[in-house]
Amino acid sequence: GGTKIEGVLLGGSGEVLDRHRVPTPKGDYDATLEALAALTDRFDRFAAESGADVPTIGIGTPGAVSPATGRMKNCNSTWLNDRPLREDLVARIGREVRLANDANCFALSEAVDGAAAGADVVFGVILGTGVGGGVVVRERPILGANAIGGEWGHNPLPSVTADELPGPPCYCGRSGCIETFLSGPGLAHDHERVHGRRAGRPGDDAFVSEGARLTSEEI
Repeated sequence: GGTKIEGVLLGGSGEVLDRHRVPTPKGDYDATLEALAALTDRFDRFAAESGADVPTIGIGTPGAVSPATGRMKNCNSTWLNDRPLREDLVARIGREVRLANDANCFALSEAVDGAAAGADVVFGVILGTGVGGGVVVRERPILGANAIGGEWGHNPLPSVTADELPGPPCYCGRSGCIETFLSGPGLAHDHERVHGRRAGRPGDDAFVSEGARLTSEEI
């Protein structure tokens, strides 16, 4: 993601064997490749020491792989855009890598054996550094012609008030995208705009608790 990279090593029955998190090297493509490779090396060592099989590698990432070029696009971690991320990782790690949009991975996981198991249609939402979404119908992700079928973060915010126009600028080049309001940085910006201070300072706990309830109702 845009803030952290988290890796999990799973056993054959889905049990968590190891987990590790590192900060995302913002703006540095080569350092991002190295961070991903280092996580893989860590899990390879863990598997070898515990007698487990060599792990397969799957990566959920913001953005999507362009069906036309095979390169990354629509990623809020903008230094990944127009890069052959999967191919570069294969070259660096030396074995096959499966790569897909993180929201699609999340939605599919919940649809198959998670909170939405048994549902015909599932919409999974990620609210983090950005705003992502994935749609799964009968346990099949709906990607669309441009591989962004479930994405909603760059639609305009509905029912905006006059003081919210034209909206905060977005990395995509437009203003007022849903992502600029509902992402973590967007909510923090709103807090600072309304209260004149950044979230997380002493005295903010009550507001954040109340704000979380209000935000859920609005969503």
